[in-house]
Amino acid sequence: MASKPADWQSMHEGRLSAMIEVVQAAGQHTLKYFGASGLVVDAKTDDSPVTVADREAEQLVRKMLGERFPDDTVQGEEFAEKTGTSSYRWVVDPIDGTKSFVCGVPLYSTLLAVECDGVVVGGAIFIPALGELIVAAVGQGSWHRKTADSAWAQASVSGKTELSTAVFVTSEVGSFAKRGNANAYARLEGDAWVTRSWGDGYGYLLVATGRADLMVDPMCNAWDVAAIMPIVEEAGGKFTDWKGEPTVRGGDGIGTNGHLHAAVLERLFD
Repeated sequence: MASKPADWQSMHEGRLSAMIEVVQAAGQHTLKYFGASGLVVDAKTDDSPVTVADREAEQLVRKMLGERFPDDTVQGEEFAEKTGTSSYRWVVDPIDGTKSFVCGVPLYSTLLAVECDGVVVGGAIFIPALGELIVAAVGQGSWHRKTADSAWAQASVSGKTELSTAVFVTSEVGSFAKRGNANAYARLEGDAWVTRSWGDGYGYLLVATGRADLMVDPMCNAWDVAAIMPIVEEAGGKFTDWKGEPTVRGGDGIGTNGHLHAAVLERLFD
């Protein structure tokens, strides 16, 4: 039976409760820079943007986890993996949706996941500028809080079974063409009822709470989706890579309400 996040303290030696505390602390830290004038935006080797907010938020996550779980591995977007000796690995994306962040759009997220023996056992998506938070633990459900003052409510995906009635979200339309699958986007947009680029972690949050029905990532890293898998699946949905494999390290990702998953997979390749 699913239990609320307040009852997760003893699970995985406190790691699930720590996950919730740490993701909120890191996300709150990014607000120091959100909408600030003069924010310097650097380009990484792949031309994606990065800021001091990304770096400081990830450093805060590493510091907090290092103090509590010094033997755990930590993998993040901005710094090299810190290899531990325990069976646990944390996966963090301090700002998922940096392009939204630097443009002053409040739909960026902070993502944190915890794995045990290579299997994701918990995930969290925090939308700092909105105060919205969704967390999940395997076997315990997916739980959503609209604001910091809201009560936890169990999240659930939609029940839609036809693409013609579905809301399709993605992060960036051009990424389909970059991987050589522009037609996949055209097919999904043509067959869906509504298409929007409310993507990144926020897009998956929309799927897990039933406000959207499918989210497709043509290109992604483990830190982009590790937190996503348990959140979508514990809400009753499905998460796989484009091959249909349930993995966060396939290089791409699909999160759906489950009913539409096969139909999405059918439309990805010519």
